[in-house]
Amino acid sequence: MTILDKVKIGNTVKVNLELSKDRLTKETIEAINISSECTISDFKITDGMGIGVFLNLSNGKNEWFFENEIQILDEQGNIIENEVNKNKILENNFRLNAINNINYESKFKSSELLNPINFITWLIVSLKDIF
Repeated sequence: MTILDKVKIGNTVKVNLELSKDRLTKETIEAINISSECTISDFKITDGMGIGVFLNLSNGKNEWFFENEIQILDEQGNIIENEVNKNKILENNFRLNAINNINYESKFKSSELLNPINFITWLIVSLKDIF
């Protein structure tokens, strides 16, 4: 589901300044600090991978943002949770659970690994493959 399915021109969104302030002018940042709620004026294909939006800022100027830099608001002004963010959170939790469930059992004793003779043997065999 893209942003086009969720919002229309004229809807109100909130700008997440932390995600976009590195590319914005000082004037735009000041306008967003005054009011981060902006109105959508148009849509733009960004790089063939996503949709960007043109927003009317509080100072009357238009600025475009990537769809991940804005938060969609409902009629009461509450933020609508983005399904992509929910999926990323679930995916990250799945990865963390998979990593936490791995039980590593050492096949060697620490003393064998730290033994200088074993290290020199490994080094000679490894260097033989290189040279």
